Amino acid sequence: MEAMAFDPVTACVRFGLGLRPGEAPPASAEAMLARLSGPDEAAARWPLPGGLPDWGEYAAASRLRRQGGTEAERQRGAERRQRLLDASREARAAQARALVARMMGSPDGLRERLALFWADHFTAVARNVFGGHLIAPFWEEAVRPHVAGRFGDMLRAAVTHPVMLGYLDQSRSVGPGSEVGLRRGRGLNENLARELLELHTLGVGGPYGQGDVRQLAELLSGLAVDGQGRAVYQPRRAEPGAETVLGTTFPAEASLATVEAALDALARHPATARHIGRKLAAHFVAAEPPEALVEALAAAFRDTGGDLLAVTAALLGRPEAWAPERLKVRPPLEFLVASLRALGTPEGAILALGERETRRVLLNPLRTMGQPWQEPSGPDGWPEEPEAWVTPQFNAGRIDWAMNRPEELGDLPDPRELVVAALGPAPPEAVAFAALAAERASEGVGCVLASAAFQRR
Repeated sequence: MEAMAFDPVTACVRFGLGLRPGEAPPASAEAMLARLSGPDEAAARWPLPGGLPDWGEYAAASRLRRQGGTEAERQRGAERRQRLLDASREARAAQARALVARMMGSPDGLRERLALFWADHFTAVARNVFGGHLIAPFWEEAVRPHVAGRFGDMLRAAVTHPVMLGYLDQSRSVGPGSEVGLRRGRGLNENLARELLELHTLGVGGPYGQGDVRQLAELLSGLAVDGQGRAVYQPRRAEPGAETVLGTTFPAEASLATVEAALDALARHPATARHIGRKLAAHFVAAEPPEALVEALAAAFRDTGGDLLAVTAALLGRPEAWAPERLKVRPPLEFLVASLRALGTPEGAILALGERETRRVLLNPLRTMGQPWQEPSGPDGWPEEPEAWVTPQFNAGRIDWAMNRPEELGDLPDPRELVVAALGPAPPEAVAFAALAAERASEGVGCVLASAAFQRR
């Protein structure tokens, strides 16, 4: 096999969130892995804001609004509910600022990219307007701690998290033969089981059938979310009897341990290894990745029992990962963060934004570019195909942001310096000329950030 050709610019662009003035790029793949395996310094420096509005309080206010004995009580419930909704919206904006600032300032671009990748793999979307502020904590609790750990641990944390249970309707699922099912005449909801097999582990077209989906749904039926928004296991909801999934029979005793055993089995399945290998290769290298790369990542996954640090090391050790041609397009969030990094925008400029400014500078532009904040259209997450992001409408959103928003965040750099800061020491001649020829600094900056060279990774 051809030897890997490490390149520091590619390390920042393809495996990170872009170059930043004054920040030295990684010296080697080994240095990238060493930082990834160390403490999560960026999360400690830029934590998510606390003091989040409480789900149980919101549920109580909603009930009072609907069921209060007097008009005055219902009005109090409505007012309390609205205050909580406003607090949720403000919390969501504050979370966006914190996470963008973290990605801007983090010297560990690989960790940030992996955190985004795995959050997308385990896509969860708020089911109502109040729940929007719960997605970022889900990322922080269930995904980020495991990006250099074991896939099985991340799988258990993500699948049994209250946000995932709520998103995939697990609270509506009851074993038909369970105590609760027999008393209330309720039955299974197969959403969680289906997505667990199709998206989270084995992959579309994997070696499972409808019978496996049904049996897995029955096995999961004890999982629920209580009135306080907490994940719980309730044996009274669980379907009695043994369940057989992919040829493995799990015992009849209804317990969380049984669910975790099933998740561990799915995490170790050879089809899961190949599915994860292909997804990682498609995300970092090419939407249609080389089969040799996919096989190498799948083998690393299988051989190590899903050790994600080892899988990442296998990715960085392959020559295909360092091919000079950039076949991927930065999704809008990565584009915004890479732009802010290239501009040298201080994290404080983002953290200091009010809610309205957050929407103008970050959230509304993301929607215009086709990637509304934490709102993919389905459980399969954001697309990997470049053409999904380069429509005329989405391109117009990128150009508008590049031409207008940077000036609102501080002094603009000299476009002639930005072209090197953004694209490395050997930028394309056409982009360098456009930066030099621009009459105004804002136009030169816009030309660099809106260029095809900057959009690709």
